Amino acid sequence: MPNEKEGSSAAMNRTDVKRKSDRELIVTRTFDAPVHLVFEAWSKPELFKLWWVPKSAGMSLVSCDMDIRTGGTYRLVFSHPAFDQPMAFFGTYQEVTPNERLVWTNEESDQGAVTTVTFEEKAGKTLVTLHERYPTEAALDEALAGSAEGLPEQFAQLDELLAERS
Repeated sequence: MPNEKEGSSAAMNRTDVKRKSDRELIVTRTFDAPVHLVFEAWSKPELFKLWWVPKSAGMSLVSCDMDIRTGGTYRLVFSHPAFDQPMAFFGTYQEVTPNERLVWTNEESDQGAVTTVTFEEKAGKTLVTLHERYPTEAALDEALAGSAEGLPEQFAQLDELLAERS
């Protein structure tokens, strides 16, 4: 795993990325932090932007607007030196249950997934399960070849952020 040193808690808390079906992706990782801190990292823009973009991607998150409530919207704008125009990703929060569950749409194209993230605390640690359901098998294949590759690095960065805040 990139950026995960042997013996560190990040190395022990491996990110597991699995294709569940032709249209579903499941990602799990346990974080050494209580659920309220993990949920804050997913729901507060000032924290989210510190870990969401894999450092190796060479991208910057230039704006991060998140209205974290059921029916609220989000808009993330990224820039990359190889592209003239910024890239926007946006959608709607279908469900927000603090410290338990986030569900949002990815509406930048008709191939966007519905993402569900659940948070489960056990003995001061938090299991995060990210589930994405794509409209087609081809859309999932594209995600696995692209953005999903960065998930282990993103989650390692989240682990680092949580270690600093705990």
